[in-house]
Amino acid sequence: MSLKGKIALSFVISASIIAALVALEYVNYVEIRRQITFIELTDTIRSKTLQLRRYEKNFFLYRKTTGDDDARKTVHRYLGELGGILAANHPEAGGRDLSRLKALVDDYGRRFSKIESDVDSLDSEFEKTKTRPDYKKFYPLVELTFLERPKDAADYLTTAFGLPVGHPLTAGLYGLDGEIRELRRTGEEIINVSRELDKAARADVEGMTKKAQISTVVFFPLFLAVGLGLLFVIVSNVTNRLRVLMDAIESTGEGAEYHEVAGADSADEVGLLIGKFNRMEAALAKRDAELKKKNEELLHSKKLAAIGTLAAGVAHELNNPLNNIYISAQVLAKQASYCADPEVTEIVSDIVGQTARVKRITGDLLEYARGREPQKRPVELREMVIGVHRLLATTTLYGRDDIEFSFIGGEGLIIQADPDQLERVFINLFANAKDSMEGPGSLKVTIQDEGGTAVVAVTDTGKGITAENCEKLFEPFYTTKDKGTGLGLAIVFNIIKKHGGTIAVASEPGRGTTFTITLPKSEPSPPAPLP
Repeated sequence: MSLKGKIALSFVISASIIAALVALEYVNYVEIRRQITFIELTDTIRSKTLQLRRYEKNFFLYRKTTGDDDARKTVHRYLGELGGILAANHPEAGGRDLSRLKALVDDYGRRFSKIESDVDSLDSEFEKTKTRPDYKKFYPLVELTFLERPKDAADYLTTAFGLPVGHPLTAGLYGLDGEIRELRRTGEEIINVSRELDKAARADVEGMTKKAQISTVVFFPLFLAVGLGLLFVIVSNVTNRLRVLMDAIESTGEGAEYHEVAGADSADEVGLLIGKFNRMEAALAKRDAELKKKNEELLHSKKLAAIGTLAAGVAHELNNPLNNIYISAQVLAKQASYCADPEVTEIVSDIVGQTARVKRITGDLLEYARGREPQKRPVELREMVIGVHRLLATTTLYGRDDIEFSFIGGEGLIIQADPDQLERVFINLFANAKDSMEGPGSLKVTIQDEGGTAVVAVTDTGKGITAENCEKLFEPFYTTKDKGTGLGLAIVFNIIKKHGGTIAVASEPGRGTTFTITLPKSEPSPPAPLP
């Protein structure tokens, strides 16, 4: 994930925590507001119920002194208001069942209406009964107070006036007493139910408040921990990797060897930067290696050029004296043949042989020093190499029948080269291979066509060369042979270089040697002229 994505992710996580906190607080707020509204509803119900009970008492206590119409009307008005409130749809009730409270209010209304009807009937009975002369003195008092204590009034009428228990007036008073008791019990139950609803709503509000407090205590520290924690982790990770990268850049600037910086596997911008730096480091290391190789080749070329100049001068100065010595030694050898002394004849023959050997060395020096430019023409590489081997196989230079020769690839491969110089290359390589194999062995030549280049590998099963000697093989005058001049492979190197190719050697002591030559198949295109 990119650095931008990580920062965005940390922001989203932190914002999600805050959003969850806000959403929870909003839900709590809505619920608390709903519960408060419901508390207001229960307060209204309880208040109207209390007012209802007050006017109910006024109706029972002061019916005859203040008039019962106002009390009756007020009681019915409050019953209507309570019924309307409870009949309405109240979403703030939150699932609480108000049907019980409504049933109690309806029951209260029915009972109050029944009491009103009973009171009217009792008033009629009082009117019928108080016409007796002995009732006139106390009946007004009983009639005035019978609604406050109907049972006591009935008992008084039974004991004081001798009314039978089954008389309509006493029976009505006893029945009215039961109705009033039920009415008052229903009124108390209405108040109790509304109080329970209010208590439950207040408990819910308190619970919601505590929940809001707990959510704030939990979510806000969580937001701080997650938000600041993620930010700290991201910043620490980025700064640590940037510090490592800065150290690596400083080391690279001071010329330290190439080393890969860890952290490139991360997909963010710093990881991409480290990956690009590692690739740049690898490219720089590759370029430094190439520069080092080119510098070594340049140094080697300068050294070879200096040696070539020296060799040319030495060979030129030695050539004429050597010719005179060689001719004189031949004349002396001819004259010594008439001498009977064999010791003199042997000495003169040795002079002729050593002079011829020195002439060959000076010839190689001149060949190395001159280094003429190749005269290129189309050459069928496979046939040329096979021809060189066939020629050497018939000469004393190579003539051995215990070396197995094999050839792989190269059919129809034609390159632009100087055939004479290439023959000299393979003559030297085959001769060296023969000298490295003291007993029976094998010599294998492999040619591969690799697009624009031809790759030739010459492999023998000789005694091999150490890694230390491999580095010096193409230097002039360096040889591992007892009688070698050390110029053969130097000449081979110059010829291949002049053909625009390369030659490399791979060897292991006791397992043989492989020389690999890479040659361009055609002349390189000339550079385009400047406009």
